[in-house]
Amino acid sequence: MGRTGMSLSINEGELHELRVMSRSSKLDHRYVVRSRIILKLNEGKSYDQVQNELSVSRAAVAKWKSRFLEQGLQGLRDRPGRGVKPTYTEQDRARIVQKACSSPEDGHTGWSQRRIASELGMSQSTVQKTLKQHALKPHKTEYWCGKSTDPEFEAKMLEVVGLYLNPGENALVLSVDEKTQMQALDRSQPELPMRSGQPKRHTATYKRHGTVSLIAALSVHDGEITADTMDKNNHVNFLKFLKKLHRKYPDKHLHIIADNLSVHKHHKVKAWLKSKKRVTMHYTPTYSSWLNQIEIWFNILTKDVLKGGIWHSKKQLVDQLMQYIETYNDTKAKPFDWTYNGISSRSKKSLH
Repeated sequence: MGRTGMSLSINEGELHELRVMSRSSKLDHRYVVRSRIILKLNEGKSYDQVQNELSVSRAAVAKWKSRFLEQGLQGLRDRPGRGVKPTYTEQDRARIVQKACSSPEDGHTGWSQRRIASELGMSQSTVQKTLKQHALKPHKTEYWCGKSTDPEFEAKMLEVVGLYLNPGENALVLSVDEKTQMQALDRSQPELPMRSGQPKRHTATYKRHGTVSLIAALSVHDGEITADTMDKNNHVNFLKFLKKLHRKYPDKHLHIIADNLSVHKHHKVKAWLKSKKRVTMHYTPTYSSWLNQIEIWFNILTKDVLKGGIWHSKKQLVDQLMQYIETYNDTKAKPFDWTYNGISSRSKKSLH
């Protein structure tokens, strides 16, 4: 005959907590079962009834009843030392961290979680958990602006930033640079369009239709882009573009920001600049072309146009580039919110 149940005389606070536990979807299931055992016993149900309704053993019913009577809700918790002992020690985890922070010696550039696990004879899940605990991501690389070797870095930097912040009366600040070797790539088979549950698809094989270079000027304080395509990046095309800017803005003093590329300092370019009182050239410090805001726009161009593009001819790429620039000027052109932190030698560039 089954043992007769009896009320456990639970107070209101404990009863409320047990009911919350018994309905929880976030607690481990074992705690939910333990709370339900106590609640059913408190309803006066027998061991057999609790066992059948919750699919637990009589020993489990007796154990958690006894623990609850001795310690209350605290008695339903696991005691220290419960469960499987960890397979790996702190020394093992330290080896994972050390390996992730070291350079491979087998020709690889960096580490993957799988290769670390294989090298150390551990499971990949252990490696993943350990790296996560230490906020280590061996697969990820961040770039930062290294310190320029230019002895005149500060003076040149302040000159460029000063033009951004306070260009002066009747001045127009233009950031100029070239984006070269843009490939007009075509695919060997037509693109398969995106559909529900599947992205658009390209064949891995492609045809080359040549390369295109773009020279562009960003009007810093209104965001307008002036650009031309060209086959070669040389001083002839650079000077031709400067003359175009000179004609386009006849009533402004042009302050042109460019990097230290040799074509920007060709003697014919310098001779032309010397003859033009309305044009002043400003060069960014060595290894500091990131100071030039046109680089921000080139990133936008890459994302909006070049990434994943398919062109059946070089002319098609040229036409799309020029169409995009026209659309950009009509709909998106605006000044960049550009900041420079001189202490950390980093720059943050963002478009709002």
